[in-house]
Amino acid sequence: MNRYAIILAAGQGTRMKSKLYKVLHPVCGKPMVEHVVDQLSSLSIDQTVTIVGFGAEKVQSYLEGKSDFALQKEQLGTAHAVMQAEELLQDKKGITLVICGDTPLIKTSTMEALMEEHTKLGAKATVLTGYAEDPTGYGRVIRNEDGHVERIVEQKDASEAEKSVKEINTGTYCFDNEALFQALKKVKNDNAQGEYYLPDVMEILKSEGQIVAAYQTSDLEETLGVNDRVALSQAETIMRKRINEAHMRNGVTIIDPASTYIEADVQIGKDTVILPNTYIQGLSVIGEDCLIGPGTEIKACKIGNATTIKQSVAHDSEIGDEVTIGPFAHIRPASSIHNEVKIGNFVEVKKSEMGPKSKASHLSYIGDAKVGSDVNLGCGSITVNYDGKNKHLTTIEDGAFIGCNSNLIAPVTVGKGAYVAAGSTVTEDVPSEALTIARARQVNKEDYVKNLNLK
Repeated sequence: MNRYAIILAAGQGTRMKSKLYKVLHPVCGKPMVEHVVDQLSSLSIDQTVTIVGFGAEKVQSYLEGKSDFALQKEQLGTAHAVMQAEELLQDKKGITLVICGDTPLIKTSTMEALMEEHTKLGAKATVLTGYAEDPTGYGRVIRNEDGHVERIVEQKDASEAEKSVKEINTGTYCFDNEALFQALKKVKNDNAQGEYYLPDVMEILKSEGQIVAAYQTSDLEETLGVNDRVALSQAETIMRKRINEAHMRNGVTIIDPASTYIEADVQIGKDTVILPNTYIQGLSVIGEDCLIGPGTEIKACKIGNATTIKQSVAHDSEIGDEVTIGPFAHIRPASSIHNEVKIGNFVEVKKSEMGPKSKASHLSYIGDAKVGSDVNLGCGSITVNYDGKNKHLTTIEDGAFIGCNSNLIAPVTVGKGAYVAAGSTVTEDVPSEALTIARARQVNKEDYVKNLNLK
């Protein structure tokens, strides 16, 4: 049977009090609506339609290639939103899942179970429900004596008896696609909000003698709808716990999950240890047997095996095997750190390549440089890459030794095996295996202080 999905993502989200469109607010590094789409991708959905409104272009740019789109020009309720997909879906046979774009915690397994229950019961509509100790604000699911859904009533339209019901509508539904669009034409807006409610489709189908069912999830947390910053933080906390637990079950040691922030698309190899106050972002890939943290920030990096990064920042770079970085180092974007390199404390590397077994142990800036293998950069070494207008390349070939407090004024090349004396400012190429000394000759002025008559 064909499967379709409609994602409701047209609301402005005024309670977020934000310039950013609601469903684009990130949870663990990924927009809420993208979490929903990614979960749907495991369900063999034949066609996904996202209903967009405010911020339509931005939502479409995020989901390009993952969804078709329909525009809801006026926000007149959930039934009206679904109706905007009519042109794309109305004549197709199959099951249609309707889900909100602000429910980032929903799981593939729950959506699959909902559709299986729908098919098993031969229902025309099935609602995903949950049990809430405090159901305030949610639509209540009213069942009949057979256990099927009699109707769903919104909080503002509910009687006192109906308000005491604790089974709630989560806002996720499964429909027979053809029956859905036929019933949508009959929905009216005679309610407290003056809107066209999607749950009214249930009553319409019920009145026509069709089976309307409900599937109750055992995990109410995953149905959380994010409507304000408080709910956003709750979703972030739940998602972060879920992500950390998944990594730990896959063989990663996380010393303090409560202080460890790992975004949704990060990959980490087994036997890697993550120390407290570490933040790993983006499409980062970390190998096996690494030690990361404490106090470390990694974003969009590919890191090999058995590498240690302590109290440092690394962004958009490749870092090899058995590398040691930190403490207090900064690996800036477009850097390539090869195997067995050492980057020590207060070293900054920017858009540079560090060859195998090279080291910059402390207090250096390496910018726009190509550093070969087995190079030693002494304390305070600087590649002076910027002339005030353009950036220039410094090349340091294999086995070179750069003495402490040396300035290499780019563009310049230090040849293979060459030595640069401490304190030098190098403005010309250094031949292979040469020693360059580029500093003023020391002059001692005897009795200088005494002659100043300061004593």
